[in-house]
Amino acid sequence: MQPDPENLIKAMGLETPPIGFYDAPAPSAFAPLVTPVPGEWACVFSFYPNWLKGGTLHVTRHNYGCGGAGHWLCGVQTRSREDFVRFLVDEEGLKCSHELMESWIDATSPYRQQHEHILIGPLRETQYEHLRTVTFYVNPDQLGLLMLGANYASAPDDPPAVIAPFGSGCSQLAGLFRDLGIPQALVGATDIAMRQHLPPDILAFTVTGPMFQRLCELDEKSFLYKPFWQSLRRARQQQNAS
Repeated sequence: MQPDPENLIKAMGLETPPIGFYDAPAPSAFAPLVTPVPGEWACVFSFYPNWLKGGTLHVTRHNYGCGGAGHWLCGVQTRSREDFVRFLVDEEGLKCSHELMESWIDATSPYRQQHEHILIGPLRETQYEHLRTVTFYVNPDQLGLLMLGANYASAPDDPPAVIAPFGSGCSQLAGLFRDLGIPQALVGATDIAMRQHLPPDILAFTVTGPMFQRLCELDEKSFLYKPFWQSLRRARQQQNAS
């Protein structure tokens, strides 16, 4: 059964819906669907307005919109390794050398599909078994709150509760987690190539299924209902009113 995020969303004052990343055998349960126009370039995040309206992006190995999404979401090899490294280093300047970029590529694997269809959009309770990650699109205050939430039940010897790895925006949706079965969160939407599709004050906070459950279980004993967060919300209300 899908954890219920309603109390978390209300306490955060979150106005945008959490967005699920699904790996499913069929897309019909996710309607209404939107798809990239076949043969035309389209960033995954250009569909952000569709998500806010209830639409779900449907991506497959045969129609993924952007070569980066094809690689990171579907494992499609869209160009040779040499061309990939040259593009990332010489054209985009994302690493200081070819050798360093090659080392990063060797150490980083794309998401491995279990089914034919990748669906990105609002949460579908009936499809929880196919949910891989959940992304909250948040302002800096809400980001800080979720980082506290991710660390709330994390022990010193546990894997890092929150990571912020280098990578494209679409790789941050699932592929950059080394283990989707552990409670972990990732600060995303840090890729300047995709940020034009989001409001300027918004970042992404993507969580694995186990971390999503932890966040949904935050109760009245937690910081969500304590003075620090309430004081911050009042301060922002006063600032917005002035």
